[in-house]
Amino acid sequence: MDLDGDRSGLERASRQARTLRIAAAGDLHCCDERRESITSSLRALAGKADVVLLCGDLTTHGEPQEAAVLAEACGPLPMPVFAVLGNHDWHANRHDELVAELERGGLRVLDRGWAICELDGLQVGIAGTKGFVGGFPGSHLPDFGEPLLRAVYRETTQEVEALDHALREIALCQVRIVMLHYAPTHATIEGEAPGIWAFLGTDRLAAPIAEHEPDLVLHGHAHSGTFEGTIGSVPVYNVSVPVMGRDFWLFELEATATPSTPIH
Repeated sequence: MDLDGDRSGLERASRQARTLRIAAAGDLHCCDERRESITSSLRALAGKADVVLLCGDLTTHGEPQEAAVLAEACGPLPMPVFAVLGNHDWHANRHDELVAELERGGLRVLDRGWAICELDGLQVGIAGTKGFVGGFPGSHLPDFGEPLLRAVYRETTQEVEALDHALREIALCQVRIVMLHYAPTHATIEGEAPGIWAFLGTDRLAAPIAEHEPDLVLHGHAHSGTFEGTIGSVPVYNVSVPVMGRDFWLFELEATATPSTPIH
């Protein structure tokens, strides 16, 4: 009996290729006037996506009733929905109410956090936070001067540290995805007026991405930006609805599922 051959055959059988289907969008700007279009676009994803990722600016003015529009649309979906918040979602300063409304619809809101779920035999790790401002080479906001300016810098520092921590927590997952609202690279804000780049994101967010090399990075916010960019070899996509010109973009990630061995 060829034990080595049997063993290699068992190993091949236990490792099966999978395709993870991801529906992503940012800047949905939900409100009552958009209820019908939001509902129809989300319901159309059933059977086409394994997971839905929403990259901030879920609402128009950050009001809980606007979040309810999205929650109602997501409630019947058969796949999990993860989201991060954006600047519009913070506008009314009703964060807790807004998040509670979203969670009533089954959405999982990641705020300087992470989640791990199993989808079609794959362990999928999602690191999610809003990110923040700070600029890119030639336009960096400094950690110097007036206390309010330094507070902005500290806020971004906390976002960067949270992203790094989340990526460490999902390091062993077979698929690793980063969700942001603000841009981590200037490549995906090309097309926006250079004078506002410092308020569209910061390459300070790129450091943990470059170190941990997730499979996919998604963000929104830059409505006139560029769809595709990279941080090193990591693909980065600006999935803002105005940039995509469609309600959702469907990504496919190939990975190998390794079933856990039963304990006897």
